[in-house]
Amino acid sequence: MNTPTPIRVVVAGLGNMGRSHALAYARNPGFEIAALVNRSDVALPAELSGHQIRRSFEQALVDEKPDAVAIATYSDSHADYAVAALEAGCHVFVEKPLATTVADAQRVVDAARANGKKLVVGYILRHHPSWMRLISEARKLGGPFVFRMNLNQQSSGHSWETHKQLMKTTSPIVDCGVHYLDVMCQITDAKPVEVRGMGLRLTEEIDPAMYNYGHLQVLFEDGSVGWYEAGWGPMISETAFFVKDVISPNGCVSIVMAEGAKSDDIDTHTKTSTIRLHSAAIGPDGRFARPDELLSMQGEPGHQELCELEQAFFLRAMREDLDLSRHMDDAVKSLAVCLAADESVRTGKAVRL
Repeated sequence: MNTPTPIRVVVAGLGNMGRSHALAYARNPGFEIAALVNRSDVALPAELSGHQIRRSFEQALVDEKPDAVAIATYSDSHADYAVAALEAGCHVFVEKPLATTVADAQRVVDAARANGKKLVVGYILRHHPSWMRLISEARKLGGPFVFRMNLNQQSSGHSWETHKQLMKTTSPIVDCGVHYLDVMCQITDAKPVEVRGMGLRLTEEIDPAMYNYGHLQVLFEDGSVGWYEAGWGPMISETAFFVKDVISPNGCVSIVMAEGAKSDDIDTHTKTSTIRLHSAAIGPDGRFARPDELLSMQGEPGHQELCELEQAFFLRAMREDLDLSRHMDDAVKSLAVCLAADESVRTGKAVRL
């Protein structure tokens, strides 16, 4: 049996996510790194040290003629880089959010369809066995649902500098909110119909038009409701910084964080530790019919392993010609909700979808 030729990939952006994706490509024999692209020199792990860092993404496309690209740059360049790559005949993996406007997100999806190429968006939780179990258990409960979710990050030093850079183009509720809106939409098949948002600028270190704390509320067609909260910075509280809770008339399913977890630990953002299942059923004595069930998620993948699972999926999508229609449409839908929340923050008005 012949071994397939490795897929040559250009990686653009070498921050936390870009380095992790590049390592995933280096460790997967189905890929070969054609080039690494970044605006400045950065320290690389030993597995990547043999690759020169280039400055121009566009030139790397011309010089290398890769089969695929991975885009992990700042959000405002995602759409243009993705469309350029798709039109150059490349398959594309792009970090979330897909774009900074719904129109640009749709432009990328349209380019993928027009050029017959695969487009995978970096919704890392879709590849996490614990989150897949959470979604499955929540769906078993039946709706309508209440979604209670947040991811606040108390950041300082390099992490705070990264957050300030991100906030030049993208608010916290958009940057991370797309993950959790995607989870909500996977649990309820109902359409989101209205979004409300509020936010506050808690530091003079960012643009006056930006806010580093935000909260959104979303209403679904089936009556389900949800909220998501995100704050970044040295002033953000570590109290209840990670809430992932889904409630229905029949009970609830929740993530219980490990004792001592910290909001600036990147593995904390995905690891679930324990899933608690609670049934609302009442027995003849008026008490709960059965105790809560605790599902241990011991042995779940860490951040780097999840990036490797993502890139294994990207490889399979290309090799097996997977239909990514739902994946692409869901990426646009979750982004539309978060951008509507951002609009609501700025206008003070609810946004109908």
